[in-house]
Amino acid sequence: MQKQDQERLDGYMAQVKERSHHFIGYPVARDFDYSELYHLLQYPLNNLGDPLIESTYDLNSRSIEREVVQFFSELFKAPKDNAWGYVTNGGSEGNLYALYVARELYPTGMVYYSEATHYSVQKNISLLNMPSIVIRTNEKGEMDYDDLKDAIHLHRHQPAIVIANIGTTMTEAKDDLEKIRDTLKKSAIRRYYIHCDAALAGAYLALLDLHPRFSFAEGADSVAISGHKFIGSPIPCGVVIVKKNYKDRIGLSIPYIGTLDTTITGSRNGHSPLFLWYALKKLGVDGLKKRATDAMEVAAYAEKKLNELGLKAWRNANAITVVFSQPKKEICVKWQLASEGGLSHIICMPGVSKKLIDEFLEDLIP
Repeated sequence: MQKQDQERLDGYMAQVKERSHHFIGYPVARDFDYSELYHLLQYPLNNLGDPLIESTYDLNSRSIEREVVQFFSELFKAPKDNAWGYVTNGGSEGNLYALYVARELYPTGMVYYSEATHYSVQKNISLLNMPSIVIRTNEKGEMDYDDLKDAIHLHRHQPAIVIANIGTTMTEAKDDLEKIRDTLKKSAIRRYYIHCDAALAGAYLALLDLHPRFSFAEGADSVAISGHKFIGSPIPCGVVIVKKNYKDRIGLSIPYIGTLDTTITGSRNGHSPLFLWYALKKLGVDGLKKRATDAMEVAAYAEKKLNELGLKAWRNANAITVVFSQPKKEICVKWQLASEGGLSHIICMPGVSKKLIDEFLEDLIP
């Protein structure tokens, strides 16, 4: 490598280190250590095709991926004999996959999602050419169930495909599956599909068994989470869990790879399942629960301190996202704060400590 290229690389690495320290506005954990796995980066691990079916491409991590899927299938109480899933590139792909399955199940279905839903859902709906209706939210970001009822009533002749948010992007609001199902029942809708976009809050809500519950036992047909958020990963990733009989509608046999094509992408990252598997095994359920309660504790601390500064901070129930009045621009830029409508938030993911919160607060003091 030439001298100027080495200098460019060194400068970039220094920049990443500095920006990583001032990173509290987005839901990404930073406290992981996967150094034990680094030697696997020399291998082109590719999990192309169905994770349950071996392929002639044998340089993969499918067996590891299956264990990750099994963990989350059990966590989200998926039917033991009717559960399937795979490790995705992130929550957006999980949402796309769920909508794809729902469309194949109900080709004439109408999609309902709230105005606080992640931007990937609207994009995915456009990609799949599905009709949709946006539902209002309350001031905290939760779906307005009366508006959902009115919208469904106008389209009672169509199956309903409902996207439930389990932690919205800006306020970490959670939609209530019980209220959604009650709305569907009162509208006499018998053909419906409920997908839970649990990218942000799904893992820790389920681990701590907090309300609102959103598992398959509560009526979910699919659940998608992000792996790089609560668990942490150097590569964006996620997991989607669906009912296997729904997935079976879209599988195609591909002789070239010797397996079924049942996922969104052809080639799939074989390293991401290793990171997730390693974290799950190293931390264990008790370690993951402590990770969640520690994050909640830091969020409560941040909310209290921000209110003491007069910034009108608040959190939704069981949330690690703290919303407050948007500070001046240079603070938002330095700390990479997501802001919208005069509000900003910090997300107390694992890796965000009380000490880091104190450092941020020092910048807020005039």
